[in-house]
Amino acid sequence: MRYGIDLGGTKTEIIALTQSGEEAFRHRKETPRGRYEDILKNICDLVHLADQETGGASAIGVGIPGAISPKTGLVKNANSTELIGHPLDQDLASLLERPVRIANDANCFALSEARDGAGAGHHTVFGIILGTGVGGGFVINGNILNGAHSIAGEWGHSPLPWPEDDERPGPDCYCGKKGCIETFLSGPGMSALAVKTTGNKRSPRDILQAAENGDAAAESYFQLFERRLAKSLATVINVIDPDIIVCGGGLSNIGRIYRSVPILWQEYIFSDGIKTPFVPARYGDSSGVRGAAWLWPERE
Repeated sequence: MRYGIDLGGTKTEIIALTQSGEEAFRHRKETPRGRYEDILKNICDLVHLADQETGGASAIGVGIPGAISPKTGLVKNANSTELIGHPLDQDLASLLERPVRIANDANCFALSEARDGAGAGHHTVFGIILGTGVGGGFVINGNILNGAHSIAGEWGHSPLPWPEDDERPGPDCYCGKKGCIETFLSGPGMSALAVKTTGNKRSPRDILQAAENGDAAAESYFQLFERRLAKSLATVINVIDPDIIVCGGGLSNIGRIYRSVPILWQEYIFSDGIKTPFVPARYGDSSGVRGAAWLWPERE
């Protein structure tokens, strides 16, 4: 048995997986905000509940919206700011009296999909998340590529490539820069694009329905989003050339992107032909918590 925990800004979820990857237990609670100590207690309560239900005391993997700094051993780059500057893995290991491993939530997503999801059987998997933010992670030969500074896969904080004149310098990003990919392709970025192209703020689902019904403004909205996504992924393919790209997050449910984007990115990729599969995640919202559990290999 192995436990995985997905620590999000609004909810914290735990899963217990058997050695074969079958789900034995799952539970979620609202994530408390404001105090680091409350987040620790919430996680410990979930783990103790899992122990009671499964009869075990398993090792724990935790996916967080940030990373552990190799330099300090403390959490950095977390949009759940209560975590920043704390040794989360050490604190949890001490409280729970068992080993704890922590990874970026996008890396956990990629690991899940590479292990037994849509990317299974591929050597190099790039998992992307299109949601409130834009994140990503690489799994190579079954192992997460963290990078020397634990920032591998952070494509959302690169500038939008090949920008049009009206895309410069781009919207402000919380990281302090302008024009990051995340500001264009995230959920909030999509909302801003909706106002610009359709004249009002509507959900991507509503605009998709309008586009399918022949609304020209709605169709323009999606074409612009798809071109930006294609250009952004083209730069990743040019650098890493993954075997497959797996997409998760709320915007991954837009089915047309899996047909249109691979056609559009051909223009920007430095090759005479590209056959990289671009597919939705097998486990959807469950991939992050499953990937956290897979931080522990079958035998160690």
